[in-house]
Amino acid sequence: MIKKYLAVGLLSLFLQPAFAQDQQVGTTDPLTLQEAVKYAITHNEDVAKATLDQQIGDQKVREAKSSGLPQINGYGSLDYYPALPTQILPGALAGQEKDIAVKFGKDFNSSAGLEFTQMLFSKSYFVGLEAAKSSKDLYRLRAEMAQEDVIYNVGTAYFQVLQTKEQFGNINANLEKLAQLEKILDLQYKNDMVKKVDVNKVKVNIANLKTQKEALTTALEQQKNMLKFFMGMPLEQEIDLSDATISLDEVAPVVPGAGEGNQNRIQLQLLQKQKELTNLQAQNIKAGYYPSLSAYGRYGYQVQRDDLFSNEQPWFASSVVGLKLSVPIFDGLRKDSQIKQSQLEIQKLDMDIQKFNKNTRVELTNAISQMQNSQNAIAAQADNVNLAQEVYDTTNKLYKEGISPLTDLLDAEVALREAKTNLNKEKLKYQVAQLSYLKAQGNLETLSK
Repeated sequence: MIKKYLAVGLLSLFLQPAFAQDQQVGTTDPLTLQEAVKYAITHNEDVAKATLDQQIGDQKVREAKSSGLPQINGYGSLDYYPALPTQILPGALAGQEKDIAVKFGKDFNSSAGLEFTQMLFSKSYFVGLEAAKSSKDLYRLRAEMAQEDVIYNVGTAYFQVLQTKEQFGNINANLEKLAQLEKILDLQYKNDMVKKVDVNKVKVNIANLKTQKEALTTALEQQKNMLKFFMGMPLEQEIDLSDATISLDEVAPVVPGAGEGNQNRIQLQLLQKQKELTNLQAQNIKAGYYPSLSAYGRYGYQVQRDDLFSNEQPWFASSVVGLKLSVPIFDGLRKDSQIKQSQLEIQKLDMDIQKFNKNTRVELTNAISQMQNSQNAIAAQADNVNLAQEVYDTTNKLYKEGISPLTDLLDAEVALREAKTNLNKEKLKYQVAQLSYLKAQGNLETLSK
């Protein structure tokens, strides 16, 4: 009897509810979601490339402006004639009946000087300049979209890591419970109070949990590596994450009506900017029907000698200034064909914008539906966890009193673990749905503030 009371006392001591222990994932300070997003914006390669594209856009504006500035070039030439060209002159010039073959010029002809041109009017230039500035905005929008994609990927990976860490907590808590139960059953088995099969049942559950823990360890490492990849962080750097939540405005989610577009969406702004650029392209082609006017000038020296290095002939200066007018008359309908192509491209972009607005409505509707469903599921799963905990506590008490069999206790432990796992999954779904909602609303940048 003393041994039996001792075993029951130890059982009551070891089967107290165990608290979940977080898996240690690093020795650094916990990384918040905001810090992870800010780090990614600074270090992610796609964002860095988009920033370089913005700088390319700045240089394209400078390039477009350059054609409207004076163009100055130097020139030089040296011609050697082993055989001077022959000209046929009428013989009457020399009082002869036959024509006369005469060679003009010198063996060496050289010239050097400067020439400049200045555009005075070109409608294409001003349209092209406007298009270059619009292209700069296009690169800026692409950079913002790259940041948006990175924020969404970082947020999703971040919450997946947190979910896996929470699973570690559940498994560790259950492993601790089963390890304590195993010790009690080993002691009872040695005192012939339980059967060997009862000990083996607990060992099987422990082995299954350890296998799940090993799988979670691998999954956690992979998820962390994916998070580091999205952040642009070296894989060898250790990180630990702090708990994070997304706070949405206390405003009822609104889905835009049919045909409406969410102007916060970077992708919609990109489509509109592409339409603007295509319109400018058509205007630039139309500008080709207008005449263009430019000024030019040239100043230089030239010389003709039989011996290149002799001083038999000096260098003679020459200069000229003038205006050049170019008037397009007929190009075989080439520009007309190009304009019609641009108009068809604009129609395609209108369809893309219409399709995107529909897709945004779908994304918002699905995100709102998922958030509402997940909120209901979280509440239901929370109640289920409380119920499973109550069942486990009652079964544990009955088992200690010798009324309930061990199988009921193990089943209650599995049910409690599954309830907590399901609750954890629903929380992740809710967090990802929040990310999707912010993305559909064009407000993902709030996660970095």
